[in-house]
Amino acid sequence: MSTESDIREFLASRRAKITPQQAGLPAYGGNRRVPGLRREEVALLAGVSIDYYVRLERGHIAGASEEVLDAVGGALQLDDAERAHLYDLARAAAKRPRRTKRARGPLPDSVLRVLDSRTDSPAFIRNGRLDILAANPLGRALYAPLYTDDAPRPVNIARYQFLHPGGRDFFPNWEESLNTTVSLLRTEAGRAPHDTDLTGLIGELVTRSEDFRTAWAKHNVRLHHTGRKPFHHPAIGEITLDFDAMELPAQPGLTLTAYSAAPGTPDHDALQLLASWAATENTASASSPGTADRQSL
Repeated sequence: MSTESDIREFLASRRAKITPQQAGLPAYGGNRRVPGLRREEVALLAGVSIDYYVRLERGHIAGASEEVLDAVGGALQLDDAERAHLYDLARAAAKRPRRTKRARGPLPDSVLRVLDSRTDSPAFIRNGRLDILAANPLGRALYAPLYTDDAPRPVNIARYQFLHPGGRDFFPNWEESLNTTVSLLRTEAGRAPHDTDLTGLIGELVTRSEDFRTAWAKHNVRLHHTGRKPFHHPAIGEITLDFDAMELPAQPGLTLTAYSAAPGTPDHDALQLLASWAATENTASASSPGTADRQSL
């Protein structure tokens, strides 16, 4: 991944999504050679010279001030995730990585105890590459297809989704699900451009999956803190769960995701069925009773 090309393609893709009408600019004439704003229009809206903005869009963003980045973000109507991504790209271009030290080594026992304490809802801990590092029994039961013998290792949501034949079936809302996964990896690539494991994963997915390659080229990013997610589980069928994703401040780069369903709903009944199935299948790892396989960070 080239930082300059990422900056160029990200800014150009955001510019193409904004029409003059959306930007509050008059649209003169009926023939425009670009689908969105022209570079000079972005420069006008951001209050910078056209030559300076052209340099930015060519990837020469190192040294740009916060005021300029904010102005460009406003001109392009970037959302919170896109603004954060622009700042990450600027840091990478200036070779100023975030000072946050990413977690290494095994997960602390205290974190695992928090995970295991959630006995009535699926929960797991992942890193920015979407490796599932640990899961409670219900979390492993929910993601059971990722733990089968023929599933890719290490246990990784994106690798299973795009490279395993069961990926499309397990994630039934395919377009939304794939766009979410790719957007999360694109966001992480901005945060950690020198993570060799991440670049290796992205290279593998780009090479082997046309769906991933097409979505990756869109340069979409997103924050993923709460929402609803559907699954087609091989044992219990359709289930849609609410999720809340919480970053672990003491373990930078790691996120705990917990699923739930409102009592009295069909999805809550399906969650109870999942718990019964998990108990009979004894999905917990024999080496770590009460928890799923725990990978190294």
